[in-house]
Amino acid sequence: MPLVANDSERTMLAKPARGCAFGHHGELVQGVFEDDRGRLHRGLVTLPIDRLRSTAWIVLDESGKLGVEPPSREKALRAAQLALAHLGYPSLGGRLKIESDIPMGHGYGSSTADVVASTRAVAAALGARFLPSTSSRLAVAAEVASDAIAFETEALLFAQREGVVLEHFGGSLPPFVLVGFKGDATAGVDTLELVPARYSGEEIQLFRVLRGMVARSVRYQDVRLLGQAATMSARISQRHLPKPYFDVVLDIAARHHAYGIQVAHSGTLFGLMLDAQSARRESIHTIISALENRGFQDIGIFPINVEEGTHVL
Repeated sequence: MPLVANDSERTMLAKPARGCAFGHHGELVQGVFEDDRGRLHRGLVTLPIDRLRSTAWIVLDESGKLGVEPPSREKALRAAQLALAHLGYPSLGGRLKIESDIPMGHGYGSSTADVVASTRAVAAALGARFLPSTSSRLAVAAEVASDAIAFETEALLFAQREGVVLEHFGGSLPPFVLVGFKGDATAGVDTLELVPARYSGEEIQLFRVLRGMVARSVRYQDVRLLGQAATMSARISQRHLPKPYFDVVLDIAARHHAYGIQVAHSGTLFGLMLDAQSARRESIHTIISALENRGFQDIGIFPINVEEGTHVL
């Protein structure tokens, strides 16, 4: 029996379909957390950046062979194949193209964005739409470990190696301005090559506290509390995957009254979390000068959930 039953369906497949996904700036918190049955899971709270995006274009056909451009986007190709199988069309072929402005290998979530964008493109091509939970499970199947960007700006605790939500925090992150940068712009990280951290019992107890701090920061839109949680998580990460210049970043954050620092726990990124109301062009440029003077690179300014019309740049 043919996969495509009639000419109208063939016409639908021949049309390019698109899917998009955000990148991120690492994590606010990452560690080990309990589910509602008391079982432990590795989990994280992603910091999405909607200015960084991956777009997947796909044209399906009945060739039975699916290709991807550029060829290095193997995870995206695998995700598209999984999405086709999930929708009941495992033998369809076609061409997948990835366009992205997300830097690779530093913790911006480039591969997960490609993967999620690809699953969304496949769904669009077949007149379907995936729930974020479905895209997340397919992403984990495609790349072993993923993150929560399929949920976009929703704040949640996500089990990155299982593709399931451990806790919905009931809203979005509080507004702040992130000044993001790298300690070494040339040293990429292959997250699959990293050995997962083996946390101590004391650290696991502390993760319970951090989880509660994030939940409260979302409920009351308290960015100061969120910054404290992110800094504590970054300190724990430093014990397991040390980043050069960590103490320098802490010093700059303290001198410029940042609410906290955040990191890509398995990448090279740092971020300073600033008050969205008081951050102004002059103060941000002073911070950027301080970072440049210490050799930090690829410095960017990212408003997080800041209302339009708020003058922060």
